[in-house]
Amino acid sequence: MPRLDFKGKAFVRNYHMQVKYHRLCPVPEKSLTDKVRLNDNLIIHGDNLKALKALLPLYGGKIKCIYIDPPYNTGNEGWRYNDNVNSPMMQEWLGKVVDREDLTRHDKWLCMMMPRLKLLRELLSEDGVLCISIDDTELGVLLALLDEIFGEGNREEVVCWRRRHNQPNDKSKPIAKVAEFIVIYARDMEILKRKHAFRGLPLTGKFSNPDNDPRGEWATKPWKAGANQTGTRYKITTPGGSTYDEEWLGTEDTYKALLEDGRIHFSKNGTGLPRKKYFKFEREEEGQCAHNFWGHQEFGHNQEATEELNELGVGFDNPKPSRLLRRILDIFTGGESIVLDSFAGSGTTGHATLALNAEDGGNRRFILVECEDYADRITAERVRRVIRGVPGAKDDKLREGLGGSFSYFELGDPLELEGILSGEDLPSYEDLARYIFYTATGEEFDPAKVNEEKHFIGETEQYRVYLFYKPDLDYLKQTALTLEEAKKLGPLRKKRRLVFAPTKYLDQEHLDALGIEFAWLPFEIYSRVT
Repeated sequence: MPRLDFKGKAFVRNYHMQVKYHRLCPVPEKSLTDKVRLNDNLIIHGDNLKALKALLPLYGGKIKCIYIDPPYNTGNEGWRYNDNVNSPMMQEWLGKVVDREDLTRHDKWLCMMMPRLKLLRELLSEDGVLCISIDDTELGVLLALLDEIFGEGNREEVVCWRRRHNQPNDKSKPIAKVAEFIVIYARDMEILKRKHAFRGLPLTGKFSNPDNDPRGEWATKPWKAGANQTGTRYKITTPGGSTYDEEWLGTEDTYKALLEDGRIHFSKNGTGLPRKKYFKFEREEEGQCAHNFWGHQEFGHNQEATEELNELGVGFDNPKPSRLLRRILDIFTGGESIVLDSFAGSGTTGHATLALNAEDGGNRRFILVECEDYADRITAERVRRVIRGVPGAKDDKLREGLGGSFSYFELGDPLELEGILSGEDLPSYEDLARYIFYTATGEEFDPAKVNEEKHFIGETEQYRVYLFYKPDLDYLKQTALTLEEAKKLGPLRKKRRLVFAPTKYLDQEHLDALGIEFAWLPFEIYSRVT
């Protein structure tokens, strides 16, 4: 596979690993929730590279769908390169506006995107997808970069979206732009396909509802008979005594499993053809297949997006229509999915997530990251208004309010672990446990499993992990892993123990006998256990 080369690549290839973990500091007065928490919908204000790194311990491997709308690098957007990479050339780039006269603007754009894309990949679930809006300016190099990071075999599609609803009249150019692109990559295409972790477009027809469910959570369609379905001929006897001997489109094993689960309905008082019941979030595989040309009638357009923001009383340049994002989420997410947008802008992704939940009863959560100073004034304010309701809105649901909540966080200082013994800026037990567990194991941290009294912070397939720590300088100066404390960890079972503490009073022979691997505090980053 051809490799993409650009100025600065050698310095940013692994830069995401050098970025320190930063605190996420709650801001209750900017939140819209009874209790600010990290498992809520989130809006984070701060540098998106640092924010993505801060999210890893909590959300690594959990994000089902990532959508980003980065600068297209047209030279007119006024973006700046702000990654403090240890390179004289890149230090010279810092803080300077990237415009059309900048001969290195393509290199700068790639240097900005590469570490972020690597962190985004780590955040995706195994059946997750990344969707990126882009125009033709950087499309070619973006595809080459994504092929390198995700693998060419994980490229799902390049969608062409018609962003204009009208015919352009600009005759200064032979061909006017009316479209842009959405690049879609899977974390693992084989898993995505095997799990069938995506859905088609909404069906054009409506199913009947034999249960008369008021929320429409059930939909049915006949267990169809079809000619020449070799190997699928079997008899179905209905509760009313009718017998159908057909070649069916579904296998007998599938039919029996659905019947046992109560998922088959028989019309005409139990004598009619069997019909499969569909729970909400399920999609008929026979429905419309999503394709790679998205017209403005169905997926929205730029003028619609501007009118949408005007209705909300929020001003922003070049927004995306929430209808476009709803369609993306409808294809790639289910009712409990987590959605991430690290170039949040006006908050369209948050709006679309709430709107889709209101439409299908889902419980999707969003994480929005915005680095600019309008994160509260525009990004969060838009989400507040769609949650609370917008008087005068054309849409009934939006006028009443879509409901929901979000917790607002500012990106705080880095978690400088080398300052622990000096007593400077001590993190809480849970903050340090989260950092330690993720960096030591590479696996997600579950705060519900923490038992601070027993020093237990979680386990992996190989290890039970322990932390001896309190945010108290005297405790840290006086605490060590002793034989007595080691025995309190309990009898050695199948898993070894990984123990973090300020110091130890045990030699290696005792540690081996007790099945303990010891790690000192403070430390920079403990090598991941593999």
